[in-house]
Amino acid sequence: MQRMGDFRLPPFFNYPPYFTLQPVRETREKQVQLWKDLILDYCKSQKIYIVSLEEDFPLFSNPKIERSLSYEAKEVFLSALVNEGRAEWMDKGHKKCLILWMRIQDWANYILNFVKENGLEDNVMTVEEIRSGIETRGTELEGIDRGVLMRALKLLEQKGKAAIFKGTSADDEGVKFSA
Repeated sequence: MQRMGDFRLPPFFNYPPYFTLQPVRETREKQVQLWKDLILDYCKSQKIYIVSLEEDFPLFSNPKIERSLSYEAKEVFLSALVNEGRAEWMDKGHKKCLILWMRIQDWANYILNFVKENGLEDNVMTVEEIRSGIETRGTELEGIDRGVLMRALKLLEQKGKAAIFKGTSADDEGVKFSA
């Protein structure tokens, strides 16, 4: 089993045809599903939120078998994630993609569970504390993309589970949870 750092790559990663878009519909559907799963798993394990079509991304090439995905293949796989609600294009030209290895609703639920489990109801935390505070070390929240976090917090606010306080700068925005 090939590894990329501490991430175990699936067997298909060493199979050259999977680096070329397959012409047969059934084969391509399987190929797209395998790549979607791989991209989500890898991004989650490495806490990667943004994938660019124009920059190097470790999964998009395999030097061991001397294969790389074409621009079109990368776009097909990322577009498939977008169509499932597991990613969003960040620009009109579809060059950068926000990977949602947890959907916004799932992030909101995770945050609410975290708040309850750690007795943080009725407490105020800064957005930066949620992203990099002592309480969140070793959790999925550690290093969360700020945009993803703010969208999850706004969802909680809409449901009456949180109140967001604007500060004088982005660094001192606060959230009060009422789980």
